[in-house]
Amino acid sequence: MTMETQMETAESLPLPTPEMSGDDLFKLGLMYSTGQGGAPMDLVSAHMIFNLAAMKGSEEAKIYRRELAGEMEREDVAEAQRAARRWLDAGTSTLAA
Repeated sequence: MTMETQMETAESLPLPTPEMSGDDLFKLGLMYSTGQGGAPMDLVSAHMIFNLAAMKGSEEAKIYRRELAGEMEREDVAEAQRAARRWLDAGTSTLAA
């Protein structure tokens, strides 16, 4: 895969945005957990997105995050948690209190 193809692929990935609701983030997490809707199957990213959705009030995301964590290696869960913190620290999200 050329660098140009990699860039095009990265640009077309569905990514979380600050405007997304908890429900929208939950749906995006499902896409990453199943590899559907243009998203690659990536459990670390799915867990990270479920974390963000849970912080925005999605109860379903809390359930799926817990179930997904049971299928993942401990190191991968830790990486997903770090990724969620980095995303939040980057100032890309304003979460409801």
